[in-house]
This record gives sequence, structure tokens and C-alpha cells, in this order.
Amino acid sequence: MIAVVKTGGKQYVVREGQELVAEWIEESPVGSTIELTTFLVADEEGKNVKVGNPVAGKVTAKVMEHGRGEKVLVVKYKPKSRYRRHVGHRQPFTKLKIEKISA
Repeated sequence: MIAVVKTGGKQYVVREGQELVAEWIEESPVGSTIELTTFLVADEEGKNVKVGNPVAGKVTAKVMEHGRGEKVLVVKYKPKSRYRRHVGHRQPFTKLKIEKISA
């Protein structure tokens, strides 16, 4: 079963048993189970396609871990004016394991 899930302002194509690295979900401790109800399309391997208007079902996922991604360096530089800025950023994420897709 395949589904399209929207979380953190982004859309992801997920399958049962897949691990997903999504935007940070604040209210979910590690080991808890969450339901992603903003679920757009469900497909049973090309046989039965369900399109949500706005929701086609729900996806149950388990929170595996929280963390921060790789550091991204931002450098601003203007020649001849002695202007230099060097900033780093690490985006927080939540790792989910998709357990069940119900349409």
C-alpha cells in the first residue's frame, strides 16, 4: 500500500515499513505512536486508487528518534567593503517508521 502524506509543510510518498525523515514534530516523544491524518492519495499497487477530498484515510507511524541534520554553512561576502558574515544552521528532524496505512 502506498500513500501520500503531508507533514511539516512537505509531502512524502510512504509505504508500510518505511523509515521517513520528516520535519521536527514537537509534541511527540521518542517511542510514541502518532497518526498522520492529512493523507492525500492511497494506492494498492495500481489496483484501487483513493483520492482524498481532503483526507483519504490515516497513516500510523512510530517516532524513532529526534535529531539535527548536517550543518549548512551560509557565507555572505561583499568585496571592497570589509563585509563578511559566516553563519551555520542545523535543521531539526524527526525520524518516523510507517507502521500501518488504512484507507
